[in-house]
Amino acid sequence: MLIRRPDDLPASDITPESAYLNRRTFMGAAGALALGALAAPAAAFPALGRRQEDTLTSEEDATSYNNYYEFGTAKEDPKALSGDFKARPWTVAIEGMVKTPRRVDLDALLARLPLEDRVYRHRCVEAWSMVIPWQGVALKDVIARCDPLAGAKFVQFTTLLDPRQFPGQRRAVLPWPYKEGLRMDEAMHPLTLLVTGMYGKTLPNQNGAPLRLVVPWKYGFKGIKGIVSLRFTDRMPTTSWNDVAPEEYGFYANVNPDVDHPRWSQARERRIGEFRRRATLPFNGYAAQVASLYAGMDLRRNY
Repeated sequence: MLIRRPDDLPASDITPESAYLNRRTFMGAAGALALGALAAPAAAFPALGRRQEDTLTSEEDATSYNNYYEFGTAKEDPKALSGDFKARPWTVAIEGMVKTPRRVDLDALLARLPLEDRVYRHRCVEAWSMVIPWQGVALKDVIARCDPLAGAKFVQFTTLLDPRQFPGQRRAVLPWPYKEGLRMDEAMHPLTLLVTGMYGKTLPNQNGAPLRLVVPWKYGFKGIKGIVSLRFTDRMPTTSWNDVAPEEYGFYANVNPDVDHPRWSQARERRIGEFRRRATLPFNGYAAQVASLYAGMDLRRNY
């Protein structure tokens, strides 16, 4: 579900490798489009000029060039060092402001929830981007199973803490375990996805197996991987990068070409697989769906 109108979505734009385009994936994406989660990436932002093209990033690039500091800080570390990671069995703790705190087997938590195929833009805070076909379940459906109390305003996610499997956790690069968070209305938005697969396959270890978060209008560091807990709270939770460098990494982390990182511009981005840099879209091109969540907020102050 790349947020585009059907007439803007020729087959050539979404078929960079024939191995991916099976009938199930195509029908899943088409069904999602039919549900109405649509926007026009160029038409919605006419000041950006020419139409933006959104061809899928190759599977090789998307699975070998990524950030997952639990395995190491180099882009190649996650793939090189994650081969022995054990993604099953896996449990998720449901904690905080919920009717019944508990630990649940992942497969039981996701059982019988509709599995959806979504094609989303992925924008890293480092000013590079990809277009990735994800597979997973809507976070809002999982939250419904968690039975949060009415006063819960935020949900915090936590990554597995296991230095035996995560060599990067043996170094104090970040405060481990990794933590991220969303406001409840962000978490309940239909675009927010808990991902279990990509490119029509089970999610690889290096991309966050067995469970990761994808919030397509935010910078990629919000997409926490290896999730082992969801904690519901009435206070804005701590998040790892915001704790380490709050002047560089805000809690909201909405993609905003008008707010630069202190050390580089966010106005343009390098799409992996392309030579020329392209203009960064407000909210990563999903403004039509999500801008109303931040009505009245100063997006420079609340970055």
